[in-house]
Order: sequence, then C-alpha cells, then structure tokens
Amino acid sequence: MLISVVTACFNSKSTIRETIESVTTQDFKDWEHIVVDGGSKDGTVELLKSFPHLKWISEKDEGHFHAMNKGIAMAKGEIVVLLNADDCFRPGALQVVSDAFEQNRDWDALFGDVVYVDGNGNKIYQREEAVYDFNVLLYAVDYICHQALFVRKSVYERIGDYRYKEFKSSTDLEFKLRLGRKGCRVGHVAALLVNFRYHDNNFSGDKRVLSNSLAEAIRIRNEYGNPGGWRGSCLQIVYKAKRQAQKLFRRGKLDLVPGTWKLKSHLRDKTNVSSNAGLDKL
Repeated sequence: MLISVVTACFNSKSTIRETIESVTTQDFKDWEHIVVDGGSKDGTVELLKSFPHLKWISEKDEGHFHAMNKGIAMAKGEIVVLLNADDCFRPGALQVVSDAFEQNRDWDALFGDVVYVDGNGNKIYQREEAVYDFNVLLYAVDYICHQALFVRKSVYERIGDYRYKEFKSSTDLEFKLRLGRKGCRVGHVAALLVNFRYHDNNFSGDKRVLSNSLAEAIRIRNEYGNPGGWRGSCLQIVYKAKRQAQKLFRRGKLDLVPGTWKLKSHLRDKTNVSSNAGLDKL
C-alpha cells in the first residue's frame, strides 16, 4: 500500500524541513512525498532541491487548497494525506494507518488524533476523538484535522477534491461533510498521528483567518442543511453533548475544558502568513 503525502507550501523555509524529516524517519517506507510550492521567494525552493527523494513543483497558484488539489492529482498512492508545511507526523504514524486500512478494507478514509504544539514543539494539548459523525460535523464542531485524515485516491476521483474557488480557509470542512453525504465509510484510529503546530507564521493562529473560517463554516453548514438560528443553536448543544458521550463510552475520557480555550493564548491578531489566496490581506 503506497501512501502519498502531499504538502502544500508557500514561503515555508522556516518549518518545512522538519515536516519533510518527519516523513523520511517513519518506520513504514512505502510512501511518496509530493510538495506543491506556490512560488516561494524565501529560499523554500532551494531547500526542496536538497531532498532528492521529493516530487515537487513550484509555480503560482490560487492558495493552499488549490495546491493540495494539484498534489492529489499528482499522487500515485492508494492513500493520500495532506500534511501542512509546518506540521509533522509522529513516529510510527504511517505504519498505524497502513495496518488500519489493511484490517478494514471497506474503509474509504480514516482519521486519527493530534497533538497541538507551539512554535518550539512544546505540547499545548492533545485531542483524542472517537468516531466520524456527520451530524456532529454539521451541527456542532469540525473536530477532524485534515493533516490526520487519510483518504483513498479513488474517493477523490469519485466525489471530487477541494472547492478552493468558493472557500479560502474552511474548504476542508466541506470535503469532510461531503464524505458523509456521499456515503463514504470513515474510520478512526485511536492513535496520535500528527503534531499540529501553532506559531507566528501560520494560518491557524491568525485571528483574521479564524474569523473568515468561522464565516465560511456557517455558509458550508447551511448548504448541507444546518438551519442556523435558534434551531441550529439547540442542535449544536445536542451534538456537542453527543460528541462528548461518544468519547466517554469509546475512549473513557471527555473534554472538561474546550480545546479552543487551551489555544486562546496562542492566537495572534495578525501572524506573518503568506497566501496566494489573499488570506494575509483579510
């Protein structure tokens, strides 16, 4: 089983080396690493040239998710994962994923758990989930990180890729809802697969991008049937509670403190992001 790791990047010289090395140091070796660069001018391209195993291109694009689509099209693997240029696989992650797909051949995709870290790699907190639930995604919270979401290439070919022309920063939520709407079987592995980094040069810690993501998420959820208003608020409470119940009964734990509170101190009014999609100019 070949796993295609796709990394979209733009002016990522300060972080992408660690991302690349988190792939090369995996025990599982049946992988390819594709890097789609958006025309970096900070030395990223020169760094990519120093890794002969990479398959990479560098050209102007229309943003992060457009680059991901290019990488998905280039992928030769049966399984595709989108690993950001500032995030890293944890040791053993790809072997866990390969074993899970071998044991569950009916799964169209799977996701695992993540550890949130700061710019120095220090742990902020870890998030452990239980199960894919379309309604929890639709009414309550997007709890699946695309960095830890592994999808069969045939699924992208069947249901399509990321709608980057319509959504700049919440495009992945739409895709995760589409997986459920199209009847895809999405499994979960109870393993920490990825270190998700919050730092001064990324989108996740930028309050402008976060605000845009929340606005786009409302549009996406409305498209998929979330009524919004007081009905949507009531459904949000119900499905937040359902998520915690799932975690309690399947994992023996629940979130006493919301993860968003734990990340608050790592948010910035404006980070030093670069974006071909204009996210740096919001």
